[in-house]
Amino acid sequence: MSSAINFKQKGDFSKLNRYFERLKETVNIGLLDKYGKAGVDALSSATPKDTGKTAASWHYEIKRQNGSVSLEFYNSNVNKGVPIAIILQYGHGTGTGGWVEGIDYINPAIQPLFKQLADDAWKEVTKL
Repeated sequence: MSSAINFKQKGDFSKLNRYFERLKETVNIGLLDKYGKAGVDALSSATPKDTGKTAASWHYEIKRQNGSVSLEFYNSNVNKGVPIAIILQYGHGTGTGGWVEGIDYINPAIQPLFKQLADDAWKEVTKL
């Protein structure tokens, strides 16, 4: 003799689908734009300055792709194909065989911003 367990489901997932649609829009572009501008300010002020060109060359982009949104930071100061912000961060060789040590300025500048963005996004999500 065998026992069977049967389940029946009535209705649909429309309420859940509406919830997820609202959730996707909760972390809106305005929030990312706010943190994009703050990130550029933080990176610019933390960038080691000689001429100030690298510090003034930070910008951000908000990208939507495959249902996700990202906030990306870039620095457009490139000299002879070398991204100056990167060699300031990680160091570089000199033309005479020496080495210039890098300065970790990007991570300390941007980490507090990412933490605050995550906290603010979580508050928005949990308000639904």
